[in-house]
Amino acid sequence: MSMSLDNIFGLHEAALRLRAQRTELLASNLANADTPNYKARDIDFQAAMKMARAGQSGGALKTTHAGHMTGGAGGGLEDYVKFRIPTQPALDGNSVETHVEQAAFSRNAMEYQATLRFLEGKSKSIINAIKGES
Repeated sequence: MSMSLDNIFGLHEAALRLRAQRTELLASNLANADTPNYKARDIDFQAAMKMARAGQSGGALKTTHAGHMTGGAGGGLEDYVKFRIPTQPALDGNSVETHVEQAAFSRNAMEYQATLRFLEGKSKSIINAIKGES
């Protein structure tokens, strides 16, 4: 019976990568809280995970001829980046609401840590199985 790491870890590897990218995006929002006309963005995490679960390439275009243009070089993540709609728009056009971004950043950090701990537990189980320990 062959064992694949994809079968063992499931979607947690993709979730970890998405959460890391979301962390960067939320940090960018916080860094630009005072930049005029900056629009806060976030990843539609559930849609991105749904695409990962389906095993698709995340919005990459399929070409039928060598001369066709391909999609963006970002690997399809840009399809899941959405602008956040502010509850109280600023006069300077900035849509970053610091308290919303900080809450989203904190929650994402906790979920990132939870995913890491799950992967750590799975890895320890595999190592113990290889060593013959229980």
